[in-house]
Amino acid sequence: MRLAFYHPEIPHNTGALLRVAACLNVQLDLISPLGFLMSDRHLRRASMDYEKSTFYSIHANFKAFMQCCTDVRIVALIAHGGTVYTSFPFLASDVLLLGPESTGLPEDILEPIPHRVTIPMQQGIRSLNAAIAGSIVLAEALRQRKMLPQTTQL
Repeated sequence: MRLAFYHPEIPHNTGALLRVAACLNVQLDLISPLGFLMSDRHLRRASMDYEKSTFYSIHANFKAFMQCCTDVRIVALIAHGGTVYTSFPFLASDVLLLGPESTGLPEDILEPIPHRVTIPMQQGIRSLNAAIAGSIVLAEALRQRKMLPQTTQL
């Protein structure tokens, strides 16, 4: 299972997803252009030192990203519409795709992706933070596939 972030704009969100990817042992794909440099202090602060433990790739564009996803199913996370994420049957090989924080995934990217999930929210609320939404759906997908890492006793 993988998590992909199309044109991330906010370094804090990407840093948080780097940390989530490390903790849950999944790959993170970042699809350029990025709205910040990977050396950004906000990204490093949010990811802490987990970036070193995360397997992540930066793709030059969406076409380059799709070239490495020929044998997997892309599942788009969208703010409105789509299947409620807890009712969607995830596969172990799924790639969960997040869109830019300010706009979500553009229609030309969404058009060929038939699998779309959403997180139900209180009426009148616009959307969740991208890192939080990605984490919620990723945790459910891993839970369904029994792929959550074993917990450590404290």
